[in-house]
Amino acid sequence: MAESAEAGRADWILIEPESGFSPIRLRELWAHRELLGFFAWRDVAVRYKQSLLGVLWALLTPLVTVIIFTVIFGNVAAIGSLGIPYPVFCFVGLLPWLFFAQSVQRATLSMVAERNLLTKVYFPRLIVPIAATLAPLVDLAIASSILAAMMTWYGLAPNARALYLAPLCLAWAWFLAIGVGSLLSALNVHFRDVGQMIPFLIQVWMYASPVIYPSTIIPEHLRWVHALNPMVGVIAWLRFAVLWNHHPPVLSTAISLTVSIALFALGMVCFARMQRSFADVV
Repeated sequence: MAESAEAGRADWILIEPESGFSPIRLRELWAHRELLGFFAWRDVAVRYKQSLLGVLWALLTPLVTVIIFTVIFGNVAAIGSLGIPYPVFCFVGLLPWLFFAQSVQRATLSMVAERNLLTKVYFPRLIVPIAATLAPLVDLAIASSILAAMMTWYGLAPNARALYLAPLCLAWAWFLAIGVGSLLSALNVHFRDVGQMIPFLIQVWMYASPVIYPSTIIPEHLRWVHALNPMVGVIAWLRFAVLWNHHPPVLSTAISLTVSIALFALGMVCFARMQRSFADVV
């Protein structure tokens, strides 16, 4: 009787969250890359399959936005555009911004949206916010066709000497979105006010970024403060890569890049520290 009782107790396995700091395991993320691809593809399929206009939304959103900005800021406010036609100038800044904004919004809400899965199956939790940042890449690729058409209309051609920088700028925006999105998604699990705050945060952040204006309108002694916004570097370098119009200052670039790395590291550290309790509070 004693032996059967001991055997029964041996069959029990107690699973507890790790104590202390739980690091992000890159090898584990790579092992689950197919799951990451599934989440990303599912988000894209749901977005376009159940939409009446389908991919037209990816064209209408930036097109209507740039028309409104051109009328208000380009014509009425007469904001300069460094010698570039204002619609093209604005659209080049709008492309990375829309990608970043959509990625952060989707990533912030992703952990709560997957609450049922998080409480039933184990997988690297970081996959969820990262997958949420991949779906907007499709919108970015579709919207880029408008930029090509606009540049053709105005007789502009990208400079081959700097065009190779464009993918690097988009990668910069993507890693920044992962860092910010992971941080906010972890906070949103514990504090649902974060999800309510995101639209306001995104709106303020956009006007703090040089989407509708060039960074040169900022007084020179304050440009280092403006560069604390990491999207300043992303947008400035993408404009340089596509339009070859104004070389971004080295100091502003260094500041924006440093802040981006810090935000990415902060997002990873906070997510790793908070993920142990996701299943309990989600």
